[in-house]
Amino acid sequence: MVPEINYWAVLLATLSSMIVGSVWYAPPVFGTRWARLANVDMDRPPATAVLPIVTTVLVSFVTSWVLAGAAAIAWHFYGGSFLWGTIVTAVLLWAGFTAARFITHDAFEGRPTALTTMNIAHELVTVVVMALLIGVWPPALG
Repeated sequence: MVPEINYWAVLLATLSSMIVGSVWYAPPVFGTRWARLANVDMDRPPATAVLPIVTTVLVSFVTSWVLAGAAAIAWHFYGGSFLWGTIVTAVLLWAGFTAARFITHDAFEGRPTALTTMNIAHELVTVVVMALLIGVWPPALG
């Protein structure tokens, strides 16, 4: 079974990831603290951000696409509200994969707990916003 996916919702969710990240990591929000904790030079030339931004767009699309597919499968299996199912799916995937893997890697790399918490919180907000956008725009059943 190939899950039905609303690609317009996936594209919008991909864009939302870029917006959430831009706000979250802006210097007045968490950017200054994040840069200090992650040892990132915020004064580096803007051209050095091109590859990370392109990479972020691509992986955000993959995340949105996988979330939309997993939500459609969960919806068919459990029934009920597509919106609620998409949010629950997003949070479960975040907890089981994203947060768990961040915590493991950061613990072994000796990263500050504050940095890990900030990054996994950002990921939670990102996937919940994606879930809201995907969830309010269910796939058209063929």
